Amino acid sequence: MRSREVILNYAKGLHTRTAAAVVNTADVIQNKYQVRLFINFRDRRVPATSLMPLVNLKIRDKDRLILIASGSHEEQALNEFEHLFESGFEDLTTQTINDIDDILNENMITNEEIFHNIANGIIVTDQADRVILFNSFAERLFKMSSDHVIGEPFASLLPYPDLELKADAPETMIRKVIHNQVLLITRRPLVIDGKARGTIAILQNISRLEKVKGELKEVKELKERLQLILKFVQDGICVMDKQGIINYVNDAYLKIQKLKRSDVIGKSISELSPHGVRQTVLKTGHGVKNKIIKKNNDVMIISNVSPIVVDDEQVGAISIVKDFREIQHLTEKLNRVTSRAEYLEEELIRSRNPEKIFSNFIGKSGKIIDALSVALKAARTKATILIRGESGTGKEMIAKGIHYASAYRNGPFIRVNCASIPENLFESELFGHEKGSFTGAISRRLGKFELAQHGTIFLDEIGELNTHMQAKILRVLQEKEIQRIGSETVQKLDIRIIAATNRDLEAMVKTGDFREDLYYRLNVIPIYLPPLRERKQDIALLVDYFMNRFQNDREHPLLGISNDAMESLLAYAWPGNVREIENLFERLFTLVDNDYIEAEDLPAYIRGKKLSTQHVQDHDLFASDRVLPMDDYEKAIIKKALEKYGSCNAAGKALHLNHKTVAAKARKFNLIQ
Repeated sequence: MRSREVILNYAKGLHTRTAAAVVNTADVIQNKYQVRLFINFRDRRVPATSLMPLVNLKIRDKDRLILIASGSHEEQALNEFEHLFESGFEDLTTQTINDIDDILNENMITNEEIFHNIANGIIVTDQADRVILFNSFAERLFKMSSDHVIGEPFASLLPYPDLELKADAPETMIRKVIHNQVLLITRRPLVIDGKARGTIAILQNISRLEKVKGELKEVKELKERLQLILKFVQDGICVMDKQGIINYVNDAYLKIQKLKRSDVIGKSISELSPHGVRQTVLKTGHGVKNKIIKKNNDVMIISNVSPIVVDDEQVGAISIVKDFREIQHLTEKLNRVTSRAEYLEEELIRSRNPEKIFSNFIGKSGKIIDALSVALKAARTKATILIRGESGTGKEMIAKGIHYASAYRNGPFIRVNCASIPENLFESELFGHEKGSFTGAISRRLGKFELAQHGTIFLDEIGELNTHMQAKILRVLQEKEIQRIGSETVQKLDIRIIAATNRDLEAMVKTGDFREDLYYRLNVIPIYLPPLRERKQDIALLVDYFMNRFQNDREHPLLGISNDAMESLLAYAWPGNVREIENLFERLFTLVDNDYIEAEDLPAYIRGKKLSTQHVQDHDLFASDRVLPMDDYEKAIIKKALEKYGSCNAAGKALHLNHKTVAAKARKFNLIQ
């Protein structure tokens, strides 16, 4: 590399045209001698073939500058290049001048393109504040064409009296709003040869930045709110980057996992849990839901892990954990509350004495008094009870009375109609199931036995169960425990079991339709509710009760019932028992228009019945010409034998029957307890 100091010998200095001559000559010399030429002036070094940097050097006549050559023939190149500066550009030929004009023209086009495509507005005014430059950005901003602006005073063109472009000294960052656009304006004097020749104004549109600033403020506020939410939310939250480094956990996460913040923050999950679900999600990019995990510190959690994706790129993962035991506790509590609400028809707060618990049961006959006495005694024990009786005799009412008179009164009373549950759903209904234990098991369900915990379960229509289900019930009675379908956990039960049926279980045991072992497990304390035809004296009480009950449903009350109608009611057999008499009076109170219920108001199958032809006492059984059911004769014979001989053993010998058979039949007919 060689250099040489020269003095510019040109009165006008190195202005645009002479600078173009330097560029043209330097280009020829570089190609001729295989060198690169530079000009160094006042510690600034620029390529000799670049027009605008040369012009910006502002080299004047007689200024000293240094020419630099780097390449193959540096000396020859410097000789020719030096001559240009010393000759005062007098040796330029016509062709050279044409080349210079091409350079100037090319640079002017380039500068103009730059000027109009720059991302800021540029406005230049002269000393008289007339616009001499107005680029495309300014045109779009002010919505005015440069053809109408150039040469005109700037202040007269725009309705912005406070927008002053003229500047005596540089000013920066002046904020203005023009056509809803937020601008930052920089103004500085245009100085040429030490004199102010006008003003240059640069307008920068910061509307988007202002919008971003507002968005950033909103993001900051949102972040602060989010931090508060994350701090107080009950779910544990853990966030990690794509390398698996944990950079955030909330307080709930540390509490659930029984960890300290220093145990996890900044740590890699590849070290903490190399085979865990978080590692899997980071590797596969697929989320994991409801994963039950048992930690080394005996903590059970439910984990949901999802990838964090930004602009289609996975940048990390987030893990949300819940305390499994808390979820289980809350779920079971909710199930219990919900199920009890479904099955409890009414809430009874019992502050009265247990002896009054059956006051709603209508009946004063000897058989009813005996049955209620047995029920009250049974309520004071924890023994299993079997209530026998025809449909409509009030078995469920007695079961409820026993429950509320027992030590289980504060627990639930759960009724199960065994006849109404489909066989394929019976196990699930009674014992419950776990989520996913079979098709359709979308969540855990508590069975009726578990819902009755610390209370009473009433198994109505127990005689309708098939032998397979009978075996399941037998196991519960024997072990006092259940196991949900799909669960490995055994649930201990503390419940009272009451069963009821209108079937002849003894006959079913003989035919094999009912398990003998289950029969004896259920029949610990039997209670027999007689049908209405066996307690005729209670019909009048029931008539009076339903007459009062349905009065509120009539606009004009009924005053009573005729003797003929009452005799027909007493003579009728009532196969539907209390339920049938209730339905009859509800119909009568709807249809009867008179003040009294007459015999003709009764249905034809009841109307005209007479006690004299229907009611036969025990001592008239064998004298009557009528043929009665075998049970009536058996009852009369057993009753007479017991009255005469005083014991089942003696009566059995007289009747040539086993004493157990006599005792069984006596209990069946409610002759003994």
